[in-house]
Amino acid sequence: MTPSDAAGGVVPTLDATQLAQSVPGLSSVANIKATALRQLPSASLGYGDLMAALTWAEQQIADGACGVVLTQGTDSLEETAFLLDLFWKLPQPLIVTGAMRAPQAAGADGPANLLAAVRTAAHPDSVGRGVLVLMNDTAHYARWVSKGDALAVQAFVSHDGGVAARIVEGRPTFFHAKPARPQPLARPVRDWPKVALVTAVLGDDGELAEMAVNGGYEAVVIAAQGAGHVSFGFAERISRLTTQVPVVIASRAASGSTASQTYGYVGAEIDLARRGAHLSGWLSALKSRLLVVALLASGVAPAAVGEALANWSKLTRQ
Repeated sequence: MTPSDAAGGVVPTLDATQLAQSVPGLSSVANIKATALRQLPSASLGYGDLMAALTWAEQQIADGACGVVLTQGTDSLEETAFLLDLFWKLPQPLIVTGAMRAPQAAGADGPANLLAAVRTAAHPDSVGRGVLVLMNDTAHYARWVSKGDALAVQAFVSHDGGVAARIVEGRPTFFHAKPARPQPLARPVRDWPKVALVTAVLGDDGELAEMAVNGGYEAVVIAAQGAGHVSFGFAERISRLTTQVPVVIASRAASGSTASQTYGYVGAEIDLARRGAHLSGWLSALKSRLLVVALLASGVAPAAVGEALANWSKLTRQ
């Protein structure tokens, strides 16, 4: 991002070569091949852009690269990293990074993030960990990372799973053994489906969720209150919706899992599961939506979404 008088703020203008040249010492870390794939604000990235980036990254590994770094804006970074991770089949690391401050700002973080990302991509301890997000000298697993602050340099957090590594003296120090990763998904075989994300709020009877299904959405993810709870009226609508499309219940909280066998009142997780809804477990609402999108696009039948969701939403260990 660089300043634009016409736009009144910063806009994406730097290409990959310019970004690489702005980082002192980068050429001494690894042999760098820089390619500009897109120049878009991250909120305007689409599924096709990400699949093109994935194909490009796979080709770099096939051509001999030991790792790949993708840079983008941070607005959608937690989503794009997870979507890439769903399809990334290679042991070599794919690192996603960005910047919270524009290049002209005092203390711009972009060069440091890019340098740390390349160092992490080139390090053997990063192999087999899937897609990582590298920001502020901290590596996060794509599955756990979220943007916890709109503007702060330390914006990215991993509330439940914890950070993957810290960059200390130029190398990543990982805190845990490599996690067991679910089987990556097959590449999409159909158009990307529309999957709604609806947040349950005070006084909500679920009308928006029903409107989404009536409008052609193929599944609904509900960011429910607490550990996966909605109102009486919302619960009644869910009974009808689950006969038409997959319905996933996640928590709207910043961290924590949905419950499964604690609350039994109407609209609580036990009741919603009986009505045919799927509980997202530890997977956030944002990432539950992306998983359902990717599953349907990959040819998974709507009736099989629940089983696949359970596979991805549980805690994974070696």
